Amino acid sequence: MSKYASPPQAPPLFVGTKESIVDDAKTLCDKTRSLLDKLVAEIKPAEEPKAATFDSVLRPQTEDENTAALSARILGFYQYVSGDAALRDASTEAEKIMDEFSIECNMREDVFHLVDAVYQNSGLGISKEKDKDRLIDEAIAKSAGLDTTESALLLERERKSYIKNGLGLTAGEQRDRFKEIKKRLSQISIAFQKNLNEENGGIWFTKEELDGVPEDVLDTLEKGTLENEGKLRLSFKYPDLFPTLKFAKNPETRKKLFIDNENKCNQNVPLFKEAILLRDEAARLLGYPDHATFRIEDKMAKTPKTVLDFLNDLKARLAAGGVKEIAHLLELKKKDHEERGVPFDNNYYLWDHRFYDRLMVEKEYSIDENAIADYFPLKTTVGGMLKIFEELFGFVFVELTTEDRQRISSTGKAEDISWHEDVIIFSVWDDSGEGDGFVGYLYLDLHPRPGKYGHAANFNLQPGFLRADGTRHYPATALVCNFSKPTPKKPSLLKHDEVVTLFHELGHGIHDLAGRTRFARFHGTSTVRDFVEAPSQMLENWCWTPATLKSLSSHYETGSQIPDDLIAKLVATKHVNDALFNLRQLHFGLFDMTVHTPKSHADLEKLDVSAVYNDLRAEISGMKGPEVQGEPSTWGNGQATFGHLIGGYDAGYYGYLSSQVYSTDMFITVFSANPMDPAEGRRYRHTVLEKGGSQDEMLTLTQFLGRKPDSEAFYKDLGLES
Repeated sequence: MSKYASPPQAPPLFVGTKESIVDDAKTLCDKTRSLLDKLVAEIKPAEEPKAATFDSVLRPQTEDENTAALSARILGFYQYVSGDAALRDASTEAEKIMDEFSIECNMREDVFHLVDAVYQNSGLGISKEKDKDRLIDEAIAKSAGLDTTESALLLERERKSYIKNGLGLTAGEQRDRFKEIKKRLSQISIAFQKNLNEENGGIWFTKEELDGVPEDVLDTLEKGTLENEGKLRLSFKYPDLFPTLKFAKNPETRKKLFIDNENKCNQNVPLFKEAILLRDEAARLLGYPDHATFRIEDKMAKTPKTVLDFLNDLKARLAAGGVKEIAHLLELKKKDHEERGVPFDNNYYLWDHRFYDRLMVEKEYSIDENAIADYFPLKTTVGGMLKIFEELFGFVFVELTTEDRQRISSTGKAEDISWHEDVIIFSVWDDSGEGDGFVGYLYLDLHPRPGKYGHAANFNLQPGFLRADGTRHYPATALVCNFSKPTPKKPSLLKHDEVVTLFHELGHGIHDLAGRTRFARFHGTSTVRDFVEAPSQMLENWCWTPATLKSLSSHYETGSQIPDDLIAKLVATKHVNDALFNLRQLHFGLFDMTVHTPKSHADLEKLDVSAVYNDLRAEISGMKGPEVQGEPSTWGNGQATFGHLIGGYDAGYYGYLSSQVYSTDMFITVFSANPMDPAEGRRYRHTVLEKGGSQDEMLTLTQFLGRKPDSEAFYKDLGLES
């Protein structure tokens, strides 16, 4: 029997019912509440000051937090993936219960007094006061009488979280209002995401209106009957949306699809406005000038000024390139319209970009992205990616068969260890000789279905941590994506940008699997938001490395690898229209900062958020919307589809760009000479990935690079002066 046949830890089961999901959430909350009540009753710092220690106060809470996370994250996960609407609703209710309980816990003054007593007894505050800019390290931890840097970091952040959750406010009206705001923000977040998950809109088009869209896309579309006889229904899901915007020759088709997609979740418009108003009010209650200042002080950037300086500097550097790229694309559009006899008004619209960006690559680089996709069938591409991670990091991925899944399941039903029949599960092992054998479980849920999360993301199902007895609990992590389904004619084929997306999300999954922290709260991707994207962004570079692309490829009909000349052409397109791509990211980042740094609350109340979103995009990207054709600038509500800004990236979306600075520095400095160097791969795994958020991320980067990170490689990669 293979040494990989019997994982030492069973995977989680997905046997929740609409009743049990809600009941389990309540039970978790009751258990934690009882523990906190017990600690408050037993430990009296006012009577016995030295009784409040990390071991007596924090350790019982972290052990409870560790074990609670094993079921809490799954209870909240059903809403994103379950095919059963009742389970999704129950999961949403469970998350609401757990979020409201978390707010209750974070505002318990009696528990805060215990944590503060530990902080004062440890002397950690004195150590930090001596050098405010010094990162918490092993020396600071030892001077505070704490066993590890991770424990010291947890103590400092735990104490500060109480203060930032309103316990610095005077008890009474202000604190009650703050708690009310936090509860409402939780409700908004849950409702906003539910609306996005449940969104099931679409547009009926004739086949003529969809001229140019690949047949394998058209084959998957719903066929019309009665009043829609002869038409095809296009949804707003990625496998329908992106190919149509890229290939539909009719500009009116692209325009209608683009605008309707921007308006697919307009019920979220008032929720978004309410959220930014409540965030601003809460920040001002705590004495901050705005929500961005409140959020960013604990991230790597520390201040909104640092963020805005970075974003505006990058905008200034990219502006000329954006103008040049649009001028070139506009010439291409003019020629295309003349050849097809379509009127040309000398404007480059938002719904033009994916079409002419693709056409430019085809015409000027002789690349047909559909032909390239033939070399990247989903199943073999995933297998190739996992082999890269095996070679680089020393992992082994073993796919569980139906028999394995039945054997592992306590009920004997294969589906009990997944949430849908499409889900692929791997047990993951360490074969490098540098670890302790088993690593965890990786789940892949790769195709769209009704009610499922509509983007691409990694979800931690169960974190890793050290149990009280010193043994390790291993993580389970899931990739939830929306790649096209196989058709009777072809398997699911990935365009190159989808290969990059898959590699990026797998990068988050690898970060999760590699984590080796003591506490669940710091495991894997649980880092500050302006660092969390760096490890997965760095792995995107492998998708532009010729040897890697060749190893990933296998033509779905012949099995042959992608030819070298086609690889060379593909790699040459890496920075095509790069200024426009990054200006798009800048639009998101600057919009985020704009709505979270108002001069006054009154200004924010008067803000027309949709107009700001659209006007900023036109200004930054240089691409025009329907307002040029006489529509008001409130023609679309893109912010209502922007789940990131409600789901944790508020005053943090800049992190996608700032973490690119770190990821490019790491790749160029360490991996560019030999991307498949196993020694450096393992050093990266142990120095960066294993740490998660258990130490300051700047310390992690400095240890890996041998110096503090800088932006030279980032600007050089973009072809800009640093």
